[in-house]
Amino acid sequence: MASLLLRQRRVSVLGVSRILQAVNGDSSRLQLESNCRTFARFGVIIRNYSSGKGTAKFDFTDLTRPHTWYPNARKKQRKVFLHVGPTNSGKTYHALKRLESSSSGVYCGPLRLLAWEVAKRLNKARVPCDLITGQEKDEVDGAKHKAVTVEMADVTSDYECAVIDEIQMLGCKTRGFSFTRALLGIAADELHLCGDAAAVPLIQELLKVTGDDVQVRSYERLLPLVPLEVPLGSFSNIRTGDCIVSFSRKEIYKLKKKIETGGKHLCSVVYGSLPPETRTRQATMFNDASSEFDVLVASDAIGMGLNLNISRIIFSTMKKFDGLEMRDLTVPEVKQIAGRSGRYGSKYPMGEVTCLDAEDLPLLHSSLKSASPTLQQAGVFPSFDFIYMYSRLQQKRGLYQILEDFLENAKLSDNYFFANCEEMLKVAAVIDELPLSLQDKYLFCLSPVDMNDEISSQGLTQFAENYAKKGLVRLKEIFSPGSLQVPKTHSALKELESIHKVLELYVWLSFRLDESFPDHELASSQKAICSMLIEEFLERLGFQNPTSRKLNSLMAKKRRQYL
Repeated sequence: MASLLLRQRRVSVLGVSRILQAVNGDSSRLQLESNCRTFARFGVIIRNYSSGKGTAKFDFTDLTRPHTWYPNARKKQRKVFLHVGPTNSGKTYHALKRLESSSSGVYCGPLRLLAWEVAKRLNKARVPCDLITGQEKDEVDGAKHKAVTVEMADVTSDYECAVIDEIQMLGCKTRGFSFTRALLGIAADELHLCGDAAAVPLIQELLKVTGDDVQVRSYERLLPLVPLEVPLGSFSNIRTGDCIVSFSRKEIYKLKKKIETGGKHLCSVVYGSLPPETRTRQATMFNDASSEFDVLVASDAIGMGLNLNISRIIFSTMKKFDGLEMRDLTVPEVKQIAGRSGRYGSKYPMGEVTCLDAEDLPLLHSSLKSASPTLQQAGVFPSFDFIYMYSRLQQKRGLYQILEDFLENAKLSDNYFFANCEEMLKVAAVIDELPLSLQDKYLFCLSPVDMNDEISSQGLTQFAENYAKKGLVRLKEIFSPGSLQVPKTHSALKELESIHKVLELYVWLSFRLDESFPDHELASSQKAICSMLIEEFLERLGFQNPTSRKLNSLMAKKRRQYL
């Protein structure tokens, strides 16, 4: 498939350089700007200790008081409102209504899709709102509101109102530190936190030292969630509005085939490695009552970020592989997924949930009856300022060694844990040999690269090497318009998803090093072509072709748009 998509090149595990090429340029390498929003800054410390005099007096491994890292927020007597309750309880709705009525504000969500939805909602309500994520920036004239992914939260600006969605993710091993940073660092008169009640005790404890006024508002589901006593059994029992959940990409397509070969239903699919734009369109087709795609086959990617008109959730299994082992789903995972059925405002009067096999029903029922375990700790991670000052004391050049030593020696209070930085260390090991500054290396380590994907990891390596050598990374044309075709096999589809990741990486870097990665528009358009091709595969080359001509004309229109 790649030979049809790539101009005289083939994708190879030996290197993504055959996909992406960099050309010589005159621009000097751009240093990371001091106001990069990705980093939590400690500018005062840098100024006080950058001369090297007296650095031993300050322990840069002492991270026991992270609330002191955010002086802007500490100047305010914040009113913090905790909106807690199950999925589909209206907790986020109430927080957003307050954001909409504020004179200035920011919404921080865990996914681009959520930030996009909120920006669209506010602008529709004639509240100008910017959209800022790691890969896009859509600024609106006169906007005093922002909808951002939580990693992009600005802790230097003042707001009347701020909303942090899915706040329980501050306990996430990989991304928790971004939620902790937003919780402690956003300088807002009112801070509205939406999420699971399991996060309440920990948040109350963390905010004792900030002087914030904390209030808890509890919500109940707007529509009942009914766990069924019988399993699905046969696939002939699938009905319109069902969502069957699996945790394997391969299994998702097997389930799609089984359902569609019955001849009664067509399936939309949603899983994590699909481009966000494709996930959104697949969800939109499923939600559209006039669409022929009336069943959804999905991974736990539906757990947050997508508004879905699901009547019944069906777990194909109650186990998932978490990267280390096959394990049972946790209580929060079961609740988050099961709770997606019975969306308020849909045509279904209630939500139902069951399993494919009877043997899984006891775990489903017990999980829905159980309270989610109370969160014990919030994630933190050292900003570049800490790493920089520590590197000066240790006189070590490699970021990998600096990070490893710092994490080994750093001190935390009992309320915090270090975020898992395995991905960062993998990147650091790859780029440490390149002639890059420590700050540049740190930036590449924060990038959204998937180091377990060979094409994605080779893309990062190629970008870093050319950035180090020339200071200018140009993205040549990837797709040849005359040979644009959808993938014809699942392996070709996976390859195209990997190419999409590389393009997303380029876009991410172009926002932070715009002069050195100048082909932002080109990368964005190529990314859109990837999404369109993937979507066409899912919709036209599935196991049953839709009978409607509407879909064919829609795809032709999209193809013309990108050509």
